[in-house]
Amino acid sequence: MADNDNFFEKVYEVAMQIPYGRVTSYGAIAKYLGAARSARMVGWAMNASHTRDDIPAHRVVNKAGLLTGKHHFEGTNLMQQLLESEGVKVRDNQIQDLEKHFWDPWKELRETN
Repeated sequence: MADNDNFFEKVYEVAMQIPYGRVTSYGAIAKYLGAARSARMVGWAMNASHTRDDIPAHRVVNKAGLLTGKHHFEGTNLMQQLLESEGVKVRDNQIQDLEKHFWDPWKELRETN
């Protein structure tokens, strides 16, 4: 379990850097962490993050922009409401104009670090 805890913390470090009004995917975080086949584990980390207020889990979606984690938020549409409050349009549980809002940690964090 200690390995999972360490991986989860690395996921959280990336998630906390997602800018306001932007989203990324489970797979993009996994790729950045050198674990490209671990998108599902990133999802587990995001699910476990709901006890912490500092992690913007609502900004992590699947590769098609679907709000696959929305059932882990309180209320029916909290994830969508949080995204829309940041200017991200959502229709039928999917980010609209995903390319415009997508934040790729592989590109963004490698350029700044």
